[in-house]
Amino acid sequence: MSRMAGPQVHVMNQQVQREQGRKAQISNITAGKAVADIIRTTLGPRSMLKMILDPMGGIVMTNDGNSILREIDVSHPAAKSMIELSRAQDEEVGDGTTSVIILAGEYLSLAEPLLNRQLHPTVINNGYLKALDDMVVWLDELAIPLDLSDEDRLTKLVESSTGTKFSARFGNVVTLALEAVRTVVIEENGRKEIDIKRYAKVEKIPGGDIDDCRVLKGCMLNKDVTHPKMRRHIKNPRVLLLDCTLEYKKGESATSIEITDEKAWAELLEQEEIAIREMCDEVIALSPDIVITEKGVSDLAQHFLQKANISVLRRVRKTDNNRIARATGATICHRPAEASESHIGTECGLFEITKIGDEYFSWFVDCANPKACSIVLRGASKDVLNELERNLADAMSCVRTIWMDPRLVPGGGATEMALAHKVFEASKRQEPMIAGAYRAAGAALEVIPRTLLENCGADIIRVQTALRAKHAQGIGAGKTAADCAEITEAVVPTGGEPVGAAAGTGTGTGTGTGGAKPDVSMWGIDGNTGKMADMVELGIWEPVTVKAQTLKTAIESASMLLRIDEIVSGTHKKQPERRAAAAPPQGDEGGE
Repeated sequence: MSRMAGPQVHVMNQQVQREQGRKAQISNITAGKAVADIIRTTLGPRSMLKMILDPMGGIVMTNDGNSILREIDVSHPAAKSMIELSRAQDEEVGDGTTSVIILAGEYLSLAEPLLNRQLHPTVINNGYLKALDDMVVWLDELAIPLDLSDEDRLTKLVESSTGTKFSARFGNVVTLALEAVRTVVIEENGRKEIDIKRYAKVEKIPGGDIDDCRVLKGCMLNKDVTHPKMRRHIKNPRVLLLDCTLEYKKGESATSIEITDEKAWAELLEQEEIAIREMCDEVIALSPDIVITEKGVSDLAQHFLQKANISVLRRVRKTDNNRIARATGATICHRPAEASESHIGTECGLFEITKIGDEYFSWFVDCANPKACSIVLRGASKDVLNELERNLADAMSCVRTIWMDPRLVPGGGATEMALAHKVFEASKRQEPMIAGAYRAAGAALEVIPRTLLENCGADIIRVQTALRAKHAQGIGAGKTAADCAEITEAVVPTGGEPVGAAAGTGTGTGTGTGGAKPDVSMWGIDGNTGKMADMVELGIWEPVTVKAQTLKTAIESASMLLRIDEIVSGTHKKQPERRAAAAPPQGDEGGE
């Protein structure tokens, strides 16, 4: 005992803040719920906008979950982790950035009563992850294959994604997204490559009308020719792309030349002119109409090229050069001496330079087979254009996702309610220890239809209870994807009008007059009216990849936060103190 009564030993710095055990878990849950509450009102077609003033004085007006959370400065580590979920969801599939935060917050919220019942966080995680595995399997069963040539279904799918956005009242965004993705898609050896980030560039030009937005069959640059006498309108131009300078070679470090007489100075200038003339002759030999380089072009080179009737664009960004190469069929050349006929791009139909406002723009349009494009956005102000760009990025990501995995599930909370019902039923067959957490994983899914009802001011309890009862009828239980496809075809045939004999009486009671009964797993919430509706009739669909990614991200992140039992902050010195300590020596040097 005498050994145990020694002095207390402090292992950690006493300046740090520590939260341990239950206190740390409750702190994380509270932070998660707070972040979810921030963007809960931005879900659905009746969503509200958020206006955020950034540190530079700019204004962001949006209802996109990722854009809102990206601008918010939070201090709690769990809240920062939640915000990263939205960014990961946006980069992975481009949609569902709000849903994933709301779901993760609900999973954390429902874990709190389980923790209060002295259930271990590992047991809760086991129940959540077991439910996730089952939900992914059931999601594949609910999925319906999509024919990518079905223009109407594809358009409705993108409208479901952008229907909650500012641009929903302007149907132009859906058309732009479909056209842009079709342009950049490349199929080689059965593998699809859709790089919308690199090859579908958005160009925002203030002014004009939103209806003037369009996708070019080619590219556009905010550049003018380098010489006023160069041609600004060329049909079927021959395009040469360079990533080197058309100038005399300069020394990498300071170079000094000592000249003793005037004749030597004249010879030096002549050598420079000869070097530039040789470069220009190598370019002129290929008889291009346009030369585009990523580096500079000297005045002398401009003179020689203009005399050869060649237009020149200089200091073009690397990304723009790559897009022009894909659009015109040209190959970027690294030295004029290496250029050959195979480097020339001949697929551009028209090159012209126009002035919009105070800016000059170069257009490479009417390309034969462009695999890159520019999307021109017009709008009243920069705020409108920025929001349109965010909405268009979401729409293009949605199209890219469905192109990679052409399967659909119903939207409007129908999929969540169907999965919740299946989880409730399966929880009766789980081990008693994880059954509570397993059931909570299903209950959390109901937050999506509940939030849709909240945001359109409907009678939440009555409508959600009716929807839960509808799914509990079990008409659609155990359907395979093929069965769902048959039922979908029965409810909405090719003509577009519901068939009474197959779809039932049409009263929404789920009873038919004979034949196939409609699948209740397709029933969800109409976000505009706040009433129950058949998602097949409304045409509200979501890509199965988005839904699966939302569930995986939300549950796995909630499980990770629940496993944290200690938060330690303040382990390092503050940065200003380091600067203050380092300041005197610098001052002494300056004084000397």
